[in-house]
Amino acid sequence: MTVPACRFCRAPLTQTFLDLGDQPLANSYLTKPQLDAGAEGFYPLHTRVCGTCFLVQADDPVAADAIFDDGYAYFSAYSESWVAHAKRYAEAMAGRFGLGPDSLVIEVASNDGYLLQHFKAMGVPVLGIEPTANTAEVAIKERGIPTEVTFFNDATGRDLAARGIAADLMAGNNVLAHVPAIGDFVAGFQHVLKPQGVLTFEFPHLLNLIEKVQFDTIYHEHYSYLSLLAVEKVLLANGLRPFDVELLPTHGGSLRLFCAHQASSHQETPALTALRAREQAADLDKLSGYEGFTARVEEVRRGFLDFLAKAKADGKSVAAYGAAAKGNTFLNYAGVTPGDIVAVFDANPHKQDRFLPGTHIPTYAPAAITQFKPDYLVILPWNLKDEIMGQLAHIAEWGGQFVTAAPDTKVVR
Repeated sequence: MTVPACRFCRAPLTQTFLDLGDQPLANSYLTKPQLDAGAEGFYPLHTRVCGTCFLVQADDPVAADAIFDDGYAYFSAYSESWVAHAKRYAEAMAGRFGLGPDSLVIEVASNDGYLLQHFKAMGVPVLGIEPTANTAEVAIKERGIPTEVTFFNDATGRDLAARGIAADLMAGNNVLAHVPAIGDFVAGFQHVLKPQGVLTFEFPHLLNLIEKVQFDTIYHEHYSYLSLLAVEKVLLANGLRPFDVELLPTHGGSLRLFCAHQASSHQETPALTALRAREQAADLDKLSGYEGFTARVEEVRRGFLDFLAKAKADGKSVAAYGAAAKGNTFLNYAGVTPGDIVAVFDANPHKQDRFLPGTHIPTYAPAAITQFKPDYLVILPWNLKDEIMGQLAHIAEWGGQFVTAAPDTKVVR
């Protein structure tokens, strides 16, 4: 068997981090004709850790353009809390870096314009770069965000620079994990960023994934699982460096990493030094820091299956909320069927009246919850637990209770 090479440093990948077996594409929701055709694809979902640069990464049996195609179902604006998070970001960056009418903000992976709309409202010129045509169309037509429909990489950055485009602020929120060629992707920013410009990346922190057993954030769309240690190596190899970091509650615990050209005047902050020390204390710079994760994941699966078995024995009905990619990883790994969870509800119309990949559980609009009246409602996107519980508090009218499944299964009062 051929040993794969690290997608960044090309060292051989000999250590498994977690193998989730064959899984469907997590954002490929099925129509009834597709379900009946039975032609759904399943692909290995095997993550490994590089012993040289410590980038945790999934094998890539599926090409990126097959995942991020015109049928891509994730639209950022359907999460109220995420749009509010984006607005806070825009206001903070405009204030900290003095952005105004003479500035330019570029977001890479701008999706449906959920973030750039806030800069536009402040009178700051913007440009989106987004590979999925259907989300870019919403940004352009509904929010008036100029958007280039393309994948971003070194060649894209050079092309933008050749056209005289230079950014004061560039944002890459929850995109760094989504690119197979992470070095080529990061290389593009150095061409477009002004000499004193700022680049921010937001990404779920690998340390939280390990400590809180957030294995359901692993799916084919996420090629890499990121620590400061690994990302800093990629930046330095491409003319950039981090200079500050903020710890965010989003996606179960994320980093907002502030980056700049290596020759810029931005000074490194104590927060960055402290995070480096924290990762070192967790042995993220040693292969031993990544061992034993599989056993902890299996324990989470056993706990959830025990809950489903007891609910069925007690004659209780179980449904779920949030047709999220992380939920699809979890449900497929657990081997859940429509006999275990009768329905999933989601506010995104692009995910309604379809079937979840792999498990084939039917999906409905949130209004249908009152028709099903489930005894238990499992919150699959656990990072939005408080938002969802606030929106759906009415399930208490028939005695319905919320359930979360990670890092352990519990009924949430």
